[in-house]
Amino acid sequence: MMRQVTHGQLTWVDIEEPTDKDILYLRENFNLHPLAVEEFATPTYRPRATKYSNCLYLSIHIPLFDAQERTTYAGEIDIIITPTHVITGHRKAIFQITEFMQKLQKGEGSRKNFMGRTSSHLLYSVLQILIESCFPRLDHIAKNIDNIEDGIFSGNEKKMVHEISIAKRDILNFRRTMMPQRSILESIITQPGTIIANDIKPYFHDLIGTNVRLWNMLESAKETISSLEETNNTLLSEKINSKMNFITIFTVLFIPMTLYANILGINVITPLATHPYGFIIHLSVMVVLSILTYIVFKLTKLL
Repeated sequence: MMRQVTHGQLTWVDIEEPTDKDILYLRENFNLHPLAVEEFATPTYRPRATKYSNCLYLSIHIPLFDAQERTTYAGEIDIIITPTHVITGHRKAIFQITEFMQKLQKGEGSRKNFMGRTSSHLLYSVLQILIESCFPRLDHIAKNIDNIEDGIFSGNEKKMVHEISIAKRDILNFRRTMMPQRSILESIITQPGTIIANDIKPYFHDLIGTNVRLWNMLESAKETISSLEETNNTLLSEKINSKMNFITIFTVLFIPMTLYANILGINVITPLATHPYGFIIHLSVMVVLSILTYIVFKLTKLL
């Protein structure tokens, strides 16, 4: 699906799920370097910035959230910038881009504000929206960590093992997506003024600062979830040890009873076999033996 908005001499073309027809349209209607169009049509797993003779090609990845899998994944956005055009392409629907495009299509004031200068100013606005959209996702991770902490100290250590694994995978994928972004922004700043206007470069420096803040928040989340994992493992081990201690005590207390019962089961005349209270007497002896065993182990601090 292709959307387009124009203001003055500047045009923004956004293509969602590019098809061969869309790529052919770009080749026939825009004076773009053939390699830039080829890269635009080919999925890439490594973010990059490449300068061609008449355009700048960017491939960036932004963190998107899969609600079903409960994890972050990298959404690729391909961008071609010329002095008069910004062309964006992505294979997943990105709400922030769709909303920004609709805002420009509906409002003359918005078009004048965001498209009244150069293509690099529009590029900055698009990247700013995409980068700042990461903060609500980080808030979601922070809230998830808080829920995990509450679960750990509410006695749900076993359930939290799975939740911690999901949170760690989410943070790992987020970090993997955000890691190359700073180098891409720095590459944009080093581009000559023919495509990236000199007066907008300080704003890209500000985006680098935003990227650093995001990275620091991710580092904090990573350290927090690692600490919570250690705490959860400690509490879970303690709970398992308590259960094992109970089983051990139970087993130890029954050893003398079992031994006594086995002795009585020997094929000889059983003492008190004809006594009317013989069973009660033997049972009492077993209980006394278990109590004495417990006292001995307690005094020797073996239990």
